[in-house]
Amino acid sequence: MHENDDFMLVDKPPHLLVHPSAPGNTPTLLDGLEALCAYELACGGEISLINRLDRETSGLVLIAKHKGSARELGIAMEKREFRKSYHAIVSGWPEEDEFLVDAPLLRKGAVTPSPIWVKRMVHKEGKASRTRFEVERRFEKATSNGDRFALLRCHLETGRMHQIRVHAAYAGHSIVGDKVYGPDEQCYLDFIETGWTEPLQKQLLMNRQALHASGFGWRDKDWVCPLPEDMKSFLGQ
Repeated sequence: MHENDDFMLVDKPPHLLVHPSAPGNTPTLLDGLEALCAYELACGGEISLINRLDRETSGLVLIAKHKGSARELGIAMEKREFRKSYHAIVSGWPEEDEFLVDAPLLRKGAVTPSPIWVKRMVHKEGKASRTRFEVERRFEKATSNGDRFALLRCHLETGRMHQIRVHAAYAGHSIVGDKVYGPDEQCYLDFIETGWTEPLQKQLLMNRQALHASGFGWRDKDWVCPLPEDMKSFLGQ
């Protein structure tokens, strides 16, 4: 997507881990970047991931190419200087074309039993979290669990774990394919046990959450990452 002497912006495909989570993992985005930048690394360069995406989320990932850049970009991240936006396909049609979800988030297991350790929820004791949503397109598609869907542009005003996914579901419009915050969290537990199956396809409609990091801006520059093929296919494009 973009590269200069200090950093890279790359388009991560869905289903690819950003970095290893355990010994023996399948290849990750970091593995590919290290191979791509082998010469720079041999000359003293150092790759640092500035932002990270879930395995199933596609789109823009920012990578620093040396220590000085990592420090500068890390400070910019802490100061919320970056402009980040996402696209999501959700179930149902929101009543308003633009709406804000201002709802604090925390890990669900901290306040009530949860079979999914990483799952977040809206709770008054959570950290402040705000997401702005804009409806870009409303469309109909005959499926087993509904026929109305919308393409949303999502603007993060804070950056909490799973924020867009939780806020979309809280607003009544869960992201298509979301195994954790979609129609039934049992989908996630079944997927861990069995892998992808026809019953899961029928219930979730896509084999991953339809969430894509599509926009990134810093200072006087903005970059746009087109929707991946699976989301365009769902949209009928």
